[in-house]
Amino acid sequence: MGYRIRVLGTNEARCDLKSLREALRDSNSRAVLKLETGKEENWEQLILSHPQGPEITLIECNPVVEGELGKEELEEFVSEVDHYQPASAVQWLRQYLPKVKVIYALQLLSGTDANGGWDAVHTIQGAIWTKSGGILQADGEGFTNEDGHHILWQFSTDVKGQWSMAVLERGKWVAFKMDLGDPDQRTAFLKGRVPNGVRLL
Repeated sequence: MGYRIRVLGTNEARCDLKSLREALRDSNSRAVLKLETGKEENWEQLILSHPQGPEITLIECNPVVEGELGKEELEEFVSEVDHYQPASAVQWLRQYLPKVKVIYALQLLSGTDANGGWDAVHTIQGAIWTKSGGILQADGEGFTNEDGHHILWQFSTDVKGQWSMAVLERGKWVAFKMDLGDPDQRTAFLKGRVPNGVRLL
């Protein structure tokens, strides 16, 4: 299947190919965006690649409509969040996910880790997110809120490093930077609390 990051958009208007190419140009990226399937104004799949290869990411646009992949994928997300923590984020996601109108999935390929590939991926993801609104999701990591702060723990147990997180307090998100490998900070987050000693954002 490959590793994917996604934009779960609440605006069903398609992010047009011209705008995505302009975003790459504005970021001084040399990456090339090509139409794979569909039409320029109504694309289904795009390929982002380095000028001479290799390919960086396959981008799919899946509207959330009955009988289509987007609808099936969203239903899977709704059912799977119950198995994770914190509970406050699960409840928020169960209420939020039905608002999603389109899923943009970026499958990372071999060129991601070469010659600024990640920068190009983030540029495309950011341009799509700006157009479609909504939240982000990444395989093996979890979901964000609308501000891009991580709210649901789906990381592996051996994960480490600084990460931007958020928990709900009295109905509002409180964002902070935590050490994913710190057991005390992790325990607090999973219980839906701001860990001690973290830097608020």
